[in-house]
Amino acid sequence: MRILVVHSRYATGSSSGENRVVEDEVALLRDRGHDVDLWSPEPLEGGAAAKARMASAAVWSRSAVREVQARIRRGRTQVVHAHNLFPSLSPAILRPHDPPVVVTLHNYRLLCLPATFLRDGTRCELCLGRTPLQGVVHRCYRGSVLGSAALATSLTLHRLAHSFERVARYLAVSEFVKSKYVEAGWPAGRIVVKPNFADRAAGREGPGGDFVYVGRLSPEKGLAGLLPIWARCEARLLVIGDGPERAALEAVAPANVRFAGEVPKEQVAEYLRAARALVLPSICYEGAPRTVVEAFAVGVPVIASRRGALPGIVTDGVTGRLAEPGNAPAWEAAVNELSDDRVSVRMGAAAAREWEERYSPRRSAEALEAVYAAVLDRGSAPARGESVTSGDLTRGVTARISD
Repeated sequence: MRILVVHSRYATGSSSGENRVVEDEVALLRDRGHDVDLWSPEPLEGGAAAKARMASAAVWSRSAVREVQARIRRGRTQVVHAHNLFPSLSPAILRPHDPPVVVTLHNYRLLCLPATFLRDGTRCELCLGRTPLQGVVHRCYRGSVLGSAALATSLTLHRLAHSFERVARYLAVSEFVKSKYVEAGWPAGRIVVKPNFADRAAGREGPGGDFVYVGRLSPEKGLAGLLPIWARCEARLLVIGDGPERAALEAVAPANVRFAGEVPKEQVAEYLRAARALVLPSICYEGAPRTVVEAFAVGVPVIASRRGALPGIVTDGVTGRLAEPGNAPAWEAAVNELSDDRVSVRMGAAAAREWEERYSPRRSAEALEAVYAAVLDRGSAPARGESVTSGDLTRGVTARISD
């Protein structure tokens, strides 16, 4: 099969879980014998002029449309698979009907400007199913009025232009992500749940040592609320990653927390393999963190927030523990429980089985190939039994333009 994969690459490089998902899916498809062309442009860097060009491209990138069309012709593409659209691509690339287009919904970007449903440290759904004007008012996209206005304009324009309806299938990375899009008015019949995957790796031996956090050090990840709790735990915590909160977190971290900074992905795998458990204290709606699947792949359990998609991925008491963000007794109890060697080994074995059943490369490849075959068979037509009208994706949007 001839597939064109397009992805507006995040500037954070290999530390971006979404970047790694795209790279790994491309490699997986190529290993299965498919002819895959990857176009993954990075955002422009520079001053005010570059930012203005980037904002314009996020609304409607004519150059991206031309490049996609040229690659389709040159590669005789059968399926286009799009991932992140902003800021380098824009939803304008979704508009061609031939070949069919598939889009992975990694997060809530098409519903919420910061893609997290989080504002000022608390959950916010003001823009869910509405024109994202409140996102502009509150500068939700990276604290920028220009960036927020550009993204809100793009989403509103392409909803009204029915660009999102040109997509044959959407692939949500979790049931929770799908549920949010359906709640916003997107047709459930066009959204298929296709989880992320992780490659097979040498499994953990024994119960593991330190607890490990892997990810961006930013407010939505919840480390600021976890560190005071960890001060009351005897276990050690290794924090891997970088971000805007690193200096502030290091300044208040207790003695049993160590920061390793940004490390190569190969080294991240080694740290995970030696871990007692992966820790995810997120306060936002996580979509489907890649690190959870990577932990499962090496037989490491997970302690995660009872928030977003995490309860649908981590089975409480089986593959790890769930706790409400900020609930100190629950987090302490989870850490203490996983500090027991027998519990860590038992939950780690369950995590490895979960990876084999749901998150292996084989499962992911089969799911991708099934979706590609379905859209080639039906084109961009609705799934059987599904009724899609021109207003489905804008239900609750055009009716509230004046909100």
